[in-house]
Amino acid sequence: MIDAWEWDPSLYSGSAPYYARGRVAYPAELATAFAAELGLDGSGRLLDVGCGPGSLTLPLAGSFEEAVGLDADGDMLAEAGRLAAEAGLGNCRWVHRRAEELPAGLGRFRLVTFAQSFHWFDRPRVAAAVRGMLAPGGVCAHVHASTHESVHPAIAELVREYLGPVRRAGRGSLPDGTLGSEAAVYRAAGFHGPRRFEVPGRVVTRTIDEVVAGVFSLSSSAPHLFGGRRAEFEAELRRRLAPAETFTVRLREVAVDLWFTRGC
Repeated sequence: MIDAWEWDPSLYSGSAPYYARGRVAYPAELATAFAAELGLDGSGRLLDVGCGPGSLTLPLAGSFEEAVGLDADGDMLAEAGRLAAEAGLGNCRWVHRRAEELPAGLGRFRLVTFAQSFHWFDRPRVAAAVRGMLAPGGVCAHVHASTHESVHPAIAELVREYLGPVRRAGRGSLPDGTLGSEAAVYRAAGFHGPRRFEVPGRVVTRTIDEVVAGVFSLSSSAPHLFGGRRAEFEAELRRRLAPAETFTVRLREVAVDLWFTRGC
């Protein structure tokens, strides 16, 4: 059962080199929408919890004095640092900790974000900690999005052939998927809301290399899960995807729920 699953450090082991290429980047319009909704003006601090390789941290960094990305995977943070340097972003700081260790002496923030990460945490504990870390008037944002969509049924079929029918996650499994109903968790922690804004979905074209990277970017098919058969799996995946060279997929809209420390 899902309640028995426990996080372990291997959840995304080996995925960091594939993540930025395999996941579709958040649209530029998302950072613009955040700025408009919250009146961001380059002041204050951002905390992105479960930041991975900085997928959301980096696009939002320009709207803040400092952007802090926190993640439990050191390889993801190394990739985030590399990408920040490539982008010429000098106001980013990367913290190697679990979300459950918050507040961890990190101080106060104007905005705290969870982008496709909240479901991995001890949600009541993390939500309560984050509420106490918000500066006066600060906001917590829960980003609902998909930066990966399967482009071919052969992918899921092949993963099941190699890893079995139950979704894998680190050293455990998630037969019922990850937890939802996060609104009740935020309200129990003392948040008010949500107020939602959306950025429209879009159609993207993916190369075979990007599709393969996307598969290895997922916790359910992270490279370590295949053991010595990883190269064999990749070769078979490419064979089944051929002869197509590109794949077109429609990504759903990005929806952001804003949670406040008092009624809005």
